[in-house]
Amino acid sequence: MRVRIWGARGSIPAPGPHTARYGGNTSCVEVTLSDGSVLVLDAGSGIRDLGSSCAEVDLIHILLTHLHLDHIQGLLFFAPFFRPETEIVIWGPPVPGRSLRDRIGRYLSAPLSPIEIRSLPAKVSFRKCPAKEWEIGSARIRAAPVKHRGPTLGFRISDADTSLCYLPDHEPGLGVPLNDVEPDWISGFALAERCSLLLHDCQYTDEEYSGRVGWGHSRVSDALLFAHRSEAEQVLLFHHDPLHTDDELDLLHRQAGERWLAVGGPAGELAMAIEGSEIDLRTDGTGYAEGPGLAPS
Repeated sequence: MRVRIWGARGSIPAPGPHTARYGGNTSCVEVTLSDGSVLVLDAGSGIRDLGSSCAEVDLIHILLTHLHLDHIQGLLFFAPFFRPETEIVIWGPPVPGRSLRDRIGRYLSAPLSPIEIRSLPAKVSFRKCPAKEWEIGSARIRAAPVKHRGPTLGFRISDADTSLCYLPDHEPGLGVPLNDVEPDWISGFALAERCSLLLHDCQYTDEEYSGRVGWGHSRVSDALLFAHRSEAEQVLLFHHDPLHTDDELDLLHRQAGERWLAVGGPAGELAMAIEGSEIDLRTDGTGYAEGPGLAPS
């Protein structure tokens, strides 16, 4: 399973010279399975650049954690939507009484968009994520609700002997002391437990979080405790705050590395997600990075 980061920023794109190293695009992760199948996790602004690399892909699955704008704003700019020969399946959280197509249609329609869903040339279908595990290509997919504002899912993708857990918008420490609560009471724990790679929300420093409790995102200490308790083999801190410059993320990374070791996390297995970086998960559960790097601790 090969994982590539096309957008690691949260809330709103943050382009500019002060965010160039970690990237300014919002959440989008490409997953290439062992059989060649392509999954896309979220459709933030990073999906625009991904589109140009999918020219030879006939079937693409897009898995949406939720429908906040920073996770769907790139849909209209995804080039495969404009190729009639391409089939695109969009998966998302179920909501009683409203279809996924109708909810996304509120964004892909006037006055917010010049093009509506029915006008897209590609063969597009919409499916709600099942409550039970299902298969896409060579992978088994599991989705479960997690703590965030509005209907929000986390995903676990298992392929051969490797697994990826994707929790980009997650506040597991909301009202729960993660250091001593039972695992069954921790949001997202079952998805992350002993996964090969965990991509987890780490939008706020601990100091910032005190004024943002309930906003749906994690502070550093909660992200690290969650990762440690779930025994993830590798951890990527994700969904960087749009106000955090590269220098501030460097500082956050150093502080996170120190705290990671303090809670008992293995050295070298914690990193900050960087736009353009890649991880190739091997069947033995390990992985290696390529591209601009993953800023390992």
